[in-house]
Amino acid sequence: MNNVPAAPGFRLAAEWEPHGATWLGWPSNSDDWPGKFTTIPWVYGEIVRHLVPGESVRILVNDAPRQKSACRVLARIGVDSGRVEFFRLPVDRGWTRDSGPMIVCCREGTSGTAVIGFLFNAWARYSDWRRDVLIHERVAKALGLPVFYPEHRGRRVVLEGGAIDSNGCGTLVTTEECLLDQSVQVRNPGFTRQDLEEVFRNWLGVTNVVWLGKGIAGDDTHGHVDDLCRFVNRSTLVLCTEENPHDENFRPLAENRERLQDARLEDGSRPEVVALPMPAPLLFDGRRLPASYANFYIANAAVLVPTFNDQYDRKALGILSELFPGRQVIGIHAVDLVWGLGTLHCLTHEQPRCPPAVTADSKKKLR
Repeated sequence: MNNVPAAPGFRLAAEWEPHGATWLGWPSNSDDWPGKFTTIPWVYGEIVRHLVPGESVRILVNDAPRQKSACRVLARIGVDSGRVEFFRLPVDRGWTRDSGPMIVCCREGTSGTAVIGFLFNAWARYSDWRRDVLIHERVAKALGLPVFYPEHRGRRVVLEGGAIDSNGCGTLVTTEECLLDQSVQVRNPGFTRQDLEEVFRNWLGVTNVVWLGKGIAGDDTHGHVDDLCRFVNRSTLVLCTEENPHDENFRPLAENRERLQDARLEDGSRPEVVALPMPAPLLFDGRRLPASYANFYIANAAVLVPTFNDQYDRKALGILSELFPGRQVIGIHAVDLVWGLGTLHCLTHEQPRCPPAVTADSKKKLR
């Protein structure tokens, strides 16, 4: 296990910063999409098709047959195969945001990037995580990157990518429901707010944490922030807003809006907060699904936004188009996808294209 006694200066990049690639885990678990699994690879194909004009896509596949099937889907959709790379590494699920490689930038005097291997325990809810928990190590080996396993108070730290969102400059937003819960889905028993802020500071270069309250209804992760509040630039957040006072999301989202009124960024300034609508409730077998426009993914050349055949689809796309003037904002039909209790951001994970390490020799050349 590769640990360091003191943090070597990692920085969690913002999602809109340049990517070296996007990671996806090709769908393999039919239980994730009951009755809809046959349609899901085609949704993945659409995601890849819109990503490859701006960056490479790296796909985790369980085995050779699954890779051949993925290639057939991508070929029929017309994806440029030269921008797609397969890694035959077995996974339990396809939610790469949470189990996939969290790759960070390193500061002066160290290599350009490293993998931070937070422990994954399937959201403290499911039992199928034995292969997913090894993805960090296996990806780091495949890429030739160092991997570090954060520890705090003598044990590995559990953290999923969807639980946090960064502005790349030292501020991170998360929820108390997800990370501080000590009774329902407990990630780190006994950890306090101060414990987690120390972890973020040491391993992600985060000096300022904005704590929201609860997540949205239907979210089986118990409060992931990427379903309700996201940074779109260094100083601007989008926050989901529910207009129906009788909807179960109305009060938690209103309380989060109140919290953001008092929030500060790392430099002490107030963030700008832009309201993003919520779609009408979607149900499966009587259960509320976590449909949210906030689960968008920011790629190099595009922003992919889940849509739900809803009256607010167009409004959400318009808001995000104004916030990302340099990128094409593209709606991806996600009614089938959200049956798996997640959509676009949950499936993807960016690999930042960090600047190379600055050494003494390189400094001389720049003078």
